[in-house]
Amino acid sequence: MSSMKTTGFFRALCAALLIGNSADATVSDNAQLVEFATCAGRLSAQMEYQWMFDGPLSEQTEIERAAMIDLVNAIMQPDEGRAVLHWRISAKQAQSALLTRATFNDDTADAAWAARMAAQLAGECTALILH
Repeated sequence: MSSMKTTGFFRALCAALLIGNSADATVSDNAQLVEFATCAGRLSAQMEYQWMFDGPLSEQTEIERAAMIDLVNAIMQPDEGRAVLHWRISAKQAQSALLTRATFNDDTADAAWAARMAAQLAGECTALILH
């Protein structure tokens, strides 16, 4: 597969993972719950990445992740646990894929794009938390 086709495929894959399956959102009409669960997943991936590459920063991310999980738990209904877990895992996988792509990519432009996207998505999540 050519480099251009590969790059296009991976961008489409990441976009699909980041957007998620919109049918899953119908499990709950609570957009906040989807957003908080997605952010908990993203911050989990961010924290694990920081354990490897920036240990001290992981402590702040761990605090933010815990706050996001508290928000999830505060608004989640008992029957929404499976959906919440799915949203968290999907978002964690997508964020992890971006961080891996940013770190271990030979294509510097693509790596920079992945790093910017990962930072933007994590930043959107931490902006939801009162500091």
